[in-house]
Amino acid sequence: MSQDVYPHNWKQIATALKDACNWRCTKCGRLCLRAGEKAPHLTLAQRKAYTLQVHHWNRDPSDNRRENLVCLCSGCHLYYHRFGRGNVSPGQLPLF
Repeated sequence: MSQDVYPHNWKQIATALKDACNWRCTKCGRLCLRAGEKAPHLTLAQRKAYTLQVHHWNRDPSDNRRENLVCLCSGCHLYYHRFGRGNVSPGQLPLF
């Protein structure tokens, strides 16, 4: 997906949302690494698994209304996209 569809302040939007959810995945509850947090005891693969991402329910990265955004760990985010789930009612988590 092209980065130019995200707003110029996307990093601030995403970080604020991650802070609001206390850096936990909304689906599985995994506590993820905060930006800049060092985790030398984790392998690269493990650090990637503990990365929190912001998902757009309607899959439109230009639609950054709060009700369209949710924090997911990389595993839940990938799982969601792998099965083409989209257009879920805002605020509702799909059952995996």
